[in-house]
Amino acid sequence: MSTPSLLPARPRRRFLAAGVAVVLAAGALVALVPSGAASAASYPSWDDVQAAKQSQSAQAAKVTEIKGLIAQLQSQSAAKEKAAAAAGTAYQTAQTDYDRKALEQRKLQSQADDAEKTAAASEAQAGQLAAQLGRSSSEDVTTDLLTKPSASGDLLYELGAMSKLSEQADGIYSEASQDRGTAQALADKSKTAEDALGKLAAQAQVKMRAAQSAADQAQAAVSAQADNQDRLEAQLDLLTSKTKTTEAQYEKGVQVEKARQARLARERAAAAAAAAAAAARALPPAATAGVPAAGGGGASGGGAANASGWVRPAAGFQSSPYGLRVDPYTHVYTLHAGVDLAPACYSPIYAAASGTVTFAGNGGGYGNEVIIDNGGGISTAYGHIVDGGIMVSVGQHVTAGQQIAQVGSTGWSTGCHLHFETRVNGAAVDPVPFMAARGISV
Repeated sequence: MSTPSLLPARPRRRFLAAGVAVVLAAGALVALVPSGAASAASYPSWDDVQAAKQSQSAQAAKVTEIKGLIAQLQSQSAAKEKAAAAAGTAYQTAQTDYDRKALEQRKLQSQADDAEKTAAASEAQAGQLAAQLGRSSSEDVTTDLLTKPSASGDLLYELGAMSKLSEQADGIYSEASQDRGTAQALADKSKTAEDALGKLAAQAQVKMRAAQSAADQAQAAVSAQADNQDRLEAQLDLLTSKTKTTEAQYEKGVQVEKARQARLARERAAAAAAAAAAAARALPPAATAGVPAAGGGGASGGGAANASGWVRPAAGFQSSPYGLRVDPYTHVYTLHAGVDLAPACYSPIYAAASGTVTFAGNGGGYGNEVIIDNGGGISTAYGHIVDGGIMVSVGQHVTAGQQIAQVGSTGWSTGCHLHFETRVNGAAVDPVPFMAARGISV
């Protein structure tokens, strides 16, 4: 499966002014690529391009050089994004394995607790029977038989009953012993599983750090491409165009494009807000039942935190619960470690509680993902964020209700939704009762 790239593909832009291709501002270009082969690239200056235009052979050589640099930027960016996707998948695999084993351990512990109660009840029953036997022992019956021969028939009956009671006692003692053995075996299995969780948790953390590092490198490579490719293409335009262009025209084109991008961002944010409001109005009654209208618990998500300091992370009804299921994307029976909320594409995603961002990047099957450490061993995760929709960075402190991203369908996803996880000491737990305990319905 090919995991979607960390950031959206950047369209190749050429700035035009009055029908004339515009070019790079005077002065040498600064390479903003990450360390490695790209850092050794030598970018031509405006003077280099102007000088090359004076000679046909020099011009051809400079065209070849610039085309090579553009191809190098694209190749490095694609390679870094591919590495980020692979690292994200490795992290997701390790985290899913840990979550599944943690769920198994919790089930084993629950079984061990139930078996302990059964064993204790069996032992108590055996103890009561032992006390009864002590009060009516066979020695007393034998004494009565010798001293009271006239009542021998009744006494023999009593002796037979005592024999039956002894047989019953043996069975109860045996059952109590078996129950105790079962309880101990389950407790041992639970302890073994618990011990193994530490190693799995450490592996997941290592993979997460590697995924974050790869995501950072991919971001740097994409930024370098964005910062340098347009300039190189503008220089290429100058070399291959017979029209003289100016630095001022290029700069004007840059400003026009920036203004256009800012306007599009504002329009998209307004559309997302409108879509979220419409999705909230269209929610079925079951989706809003029991959800407080204020204090961050509303089905629209976000808002002011409630008394517990929590908010709903997004609008939309719950489209898939926590638990084992056949994954709709991979068609594999596995643990779905969170709940899915399904508002409109590009709808806001909010921090469910205040905390510090510990991951923001490609999470493999999670798609673009943000993880927040909310303190006290609790963390929350937000997956399938739209390409370019992560609005926070690692190490940043966020507050409950703050927008951190936008809903998308990246990673193992079949449609726009938020995959929301709640974690206790690193292990995913069912968000429904977790959030309900904090006054929030999801």
